[in-house]
Amino acid sequence: MSNLKSGVPETPYRIGIASDHGGYELRQYLIAMLHGAGHEVVEFGNSQFQKDDDYPDFVIPLARAVAHGDVQRGVAICGSGVGAAVAANKVVGARACLIHDSFSAHQGVEDDNLNTLCLGGRVIGHSLAWEIVQIFLAARFSGAERHSRRLSKVLELEQTR
Repeated sequence: MSNLKSGVPETPYRIGIASDHGGYELRQYLIAMLHGAGHEVVEFGNSQFQKDDDYPDFVIPLARAVAHGDVQRGVAICGSGVGAAVAANKVVGARACLIHDSFSAHQGVEDDNLNTLCLGGRVIGHSLAWEIVQIFLAARFSGAERHSRRLSKVLELEQTR
């Protein structure tokens, strides 16, 4: 069970994080905050700023790790967050969404079993991004019949790929 009011999960997570150059600065900030909160962070890159790198090179391995259970949740960052979401969602088992508000951060997990949070490094400030990450990590899938039914339809679609 989580403590959504404080945005803090009761136990630390093993969290994967990835970004290209557009999300590099925000990624570095979030890594420090996640470590400070006691989480284990698995970095998928880019480990140094390179202005010509490409988000799929980092986001896809992250999404695969989330889908395979190597990390419990993922955070993917590019300049807008849009490309990261598109790339992550090409991986079967990854459920990624661009989120820049508190409501969607928990609702996406509770209703849709979101497992990868995408952020725009050039769009969102550090404090709000950290708040959203905490809410995302504290949320749990509700398992409600209507949400499970809808998720089953999405999972069926993945199997036809």
